[in-house]
Amino acid sequence: MSPKFFFFSYVEVHWFNKLHLFEYLSNDADVSYALTSERNIHSLLSVCACFIYELFTVCPSRLYRAQGSGKMQSNLSVSDSDGSSFAPLVVLELAEDTEAETIAWLLNRIKDKQQNGGAELLVEQLQVSGQNELKRSPKVSFFVGSTWQRLLNGAEDVGLFKEFHDGTMRGFTYANRESFKDFQGDGDDFLSIAECQYIIKHELETLRAKAEVHVPGYPKVKLYPGKSVIRRLQSKGILVQYYPLHDKEELKRLSFSWYRKINLSFQPLDDIRHYFGEGLALYFGFLEYFTFALVPMALIGIPYYLFAWEDYDKYVLFAVFNLVWSTVFLEVWKRCSAQLAYGWGTLSRKKAFEEPRPGFHGALGTNLVTGREEPVYSNTKRQLRIYLVSVPFVLLCLHLSLYVMMIYFDMENWALSIYDEDPNLWTSVLLFIPSIIYAVVIEIMNLLYRHAAEFLTGWENHRLESSFQNHLVLKVLVFNFVNCFASLFYIAFVMQDMLLLRQSLATLLITSQILNQIMEAFLPYWLQRRRNKKVHKRVRRMMGDKELPLVEQVQLESDMNTYLGTFDDYLEQFLLFGYVSLFSCVYPLAALLVVLNNITEVYSDAFKMCHVFKRPFSEPASDIGVWQLAFETMSAIAVVTNCALIALSPQVKAYFPEMETQLILTVVAVEHCVLAFKFILAFIIPDVPKDIQIKLAKLEFESLEALKKKKMLEAAEIPKTDK
Repeated sequence: MSPKFFFFSYVEVHWFNKLHLFEYLSNDADVSYALTSERNIHSLLSVCACFIYELFTVCPSRLYRAQGSGKMQSNLSVSDSDGSSFAPLVVLELAEDTEAETIAWLLNRIKDKQQNGGAELLVEQLQVSGQNELKRSPKVSFFVGSTWQRLLNGAEDVGLFKEFHDGTMRGFTYANRESFKDFQGDGDDFLSIAECQYIIKHELETLRAKAEVHVPGYPKVKLYPGKSVIRRLQSKGILVQYYPLHDKEELKRLSFSWYRKINLSFQPLDDIRHYFGEGLALYFGFLEYFTFALVPMALIGIPYYLFAWEDYDKYVLFAVFNLVWSTVFLEVWKRCSAQLAYGWGTLSRKKAFEEPRPGFHGALGTNLVTGREEPVYSNTKRQLRIYLVSVPFVLLCLHLSLYVMMIYFDMENWALSIYDEDPNLWTSVLLFIPSIIYAVVIEIMNLLYRHAAEFLTGWENHRLESSFQNHLVLKVLVFNFVNCFASLFYIAFVMQDMLLLRQSLATLLITSQILNQIMEAFLPYWLQRRRNKKVHKRVRRMMGDKELPLVEQVQLESDMNTYLGTFDDYLEQFLLFGYVSLFSCVYPLAALLVVLNNITEVYSDAFKMCHVFKRPFSEPASDIGVWQLAFETMSAIAVVTNCALIALSPQVKAYFPEMETQLILTVVAVEHCVLAFKFILAFIIPDVPKDIQIKLAKLEFESLEALKKKKMLEAAEIPKTDK
């Protein structure tokens, strides 16, 4: 949102008129709630007021300083009940029928001092005017912000790493804040907006119950000392959602440099990380790296496709190149990932202690690590649920997938029989219809299975979010792999029909790409645009060309779809990697099609992150997590597949006439050698570049030396105290 709409102070009204601000405020009753932002600048002259306004116009990305003589606010500002001005960074939305006693208790806990067990944050209720143009029932929503000093202390609490004056990345401490490279003045632009919102999220989620036995106003919602208040309210539906607000000016600049102008340059990963956090920036970094890594294979595949369409003998060389590429690709990515993570301060950052998931339930017990009371659930019961229910269900779904595959082959035979009876244009088109229908059915089955897998994984009652995600990824990957690639394996190694394999691969790949673009970008955008079309018309009629008031912005963002993380995005890239690495030697254009898909994927994913979904909280990440193992597993399977395809080529079979057993043994031996080479290469290529290893070792050495020095000083002070 433009800074001119929320720049308020105690400067005289006629100076606002000179800045064309007061006219807007006086004509719009809906933003009257946002009046006066207390700033201690009574003695400033009008020139200073103009200067500050220009400062906000040029540098709207900066946040605000702590309360005091030099504080600074963002382009959005509200005042809490104590009159303290702060920038709203996070919105808390409670259920409409939430008890007043509960609201008062929650706000008191959020505002209370840390030494009293509170979060020591600033909070103010969103005031919805009775003449609100959106005509919606008022929601119990609150803005949450913080003083700048509290954010800096929070940065130390969450273990943020920032660049030190010597160029190394070190854990930030408030006491040594002046020693960090980008810390200037009061450090008003030291932390990114995403980091500030992550700190507030951390403080909210670590807000714990003290002596309460239940949530005030809800006697049946039990509490116990040490229980996360926010997670408890969320699991019981009292807290509907909480999300970070978009910054309109930041979003405009990011959108322009990211997707609004078409160019062939690299993505602004640092800007993405600054706005959305490391987790999402790493995904786009991987997407960019994957796309560039595919370019050599795409360039080699074009002449193979144009000049050797029916010559399968020449595909042996392409398969060999495929083997080397799939091996080197992931090893080099590890190094690129380490470089990005080190520059963003997440490579050596310790992971926070995981709290139980909001949906986790069980009998009340004691956590042996923390000593706090919390729900406990028998691991034996969980394993029984997994092996007696989840595993049979997955096997049943796999059987259903194979059954649908056989129906697809029956359709293929039917279409081929019609073409053989009357070969013409229409019957030749009919040959592609079964593959298209099968591709659509695959996507539908993947979607239905995804919902079932989420339900089953939740029912297994995993305590930690990481455990929940790992089991969900395993279920989804197994089914998607069989559902998407089983037909191709059957055609290649049972039917041994390379022409049908090429046709099926091309149809499945192109159809899945089109459906993914529709489902991931165009459909959500169309639904969101349809939902808000009338709202935008009324707002434009009311506001003209002026920016949307804060209250309207919050209500629009509240109704946006929630971004559920990078799971689906990585899954899509995993399947595309499978199409390329497993069978692209029989369809060399597969790499080119994936490159084109990923180019559009960058723009569509960027668009949906900026305009379709709520802004997600930053998630610190040093790598792509379990997906690295998934891609490496696919790469190992690709070795076996490509060796088998090489063995099926007429050129190789000519060397083993009537010696099928010897051919199989030779292929198995070659396959083992390639796998051994793959693992040796993974061992030789270090995951972390040498210069970063040296910096990390240097930091560890200095930390140990500082600890020794501290212990020596403490030992020297003990005799003095004894005297």
